Amino acid sequence: MGLGKWIAGALGWAFLGPIGGILAFYFASMAEEASYVQGEQARLQGQRNSFLMSLLVLSAAVIKADGKTTSQELATMRSFFTRNFGAQAGGEAEEIVKELLTKEYNLYEVCGQIRSYMDYHQRLQLYHYLVALGACDGLHQREIDILETIATYIGLSNAEVDSIFAQFRPSNDSNYRILEIEPNATDEEVKKAYRKMAIKYHPDKVATLGEDVQKAAEEKFKAVNQAYEAICKERGI
Repeated sequence: MGLGKWIAGALGWAFLGPIGGILAFYFASMAEEASYVQGEQARLQGQRNSFLMSLLVLSAAVIKADGKTTSQELATMRSFFTRNFGAQAGGEAEEIVKELLTKEYNLYEVCGQIRSYMDYHQRLQLYHYLVALGACDGLHQREIDILETIATYIGLSNAEVDSIFAQFRPSNDSNYRILEIEPNATDEEVKKAYRKMAIKYHPDKVATLGEDVQKAAEEKFKAVNQAYEAICKERGI
């Protein structure tokens, strides 16, 4: 099985450390597919590939969180990758994840590598992807537990985790949770929170990962804007 064409390119940090060890069964095809072009293009391709490989490894962890893997979960995962990265990516991602599901690995070490090498905004987007994947067929408690563990290990705060979950689990106060504030926040605090969140989740923050990742980042950015507009309408701001 060759490395997916949608990932092929310059090798990044994900092919080292624990993630590289987990993906060792792909090393031969990686060597064949990899581009060793020097310079900025290679660096950016390495960032993108590291992001995508990290997503695949952690996707497998979320899928098998409840101790079993169903055909529905794999179909959901395939649909998720197809929607975000294209039809070819969907099929190849499913094959890679099937292999990953048979591997045992230390989640703390994997997340530690991600935390060390992936920048803050990329980690936020990675986590948003994982929660979206879990939510595709409904968030189950064991999935929530593993997602919360991953968040801790990759260095995200409880407020950031709750903000992302709020997008997929609507509640009476979800608009406030998305903005990382309490319902009793003042109008000025609401405005300040919106400005902060709009900067934090602006799609340009992950532009180096490619147009498809940047486009997907618009989902959280849109959720922030919709939450703010709803609060403003409610308060007459």
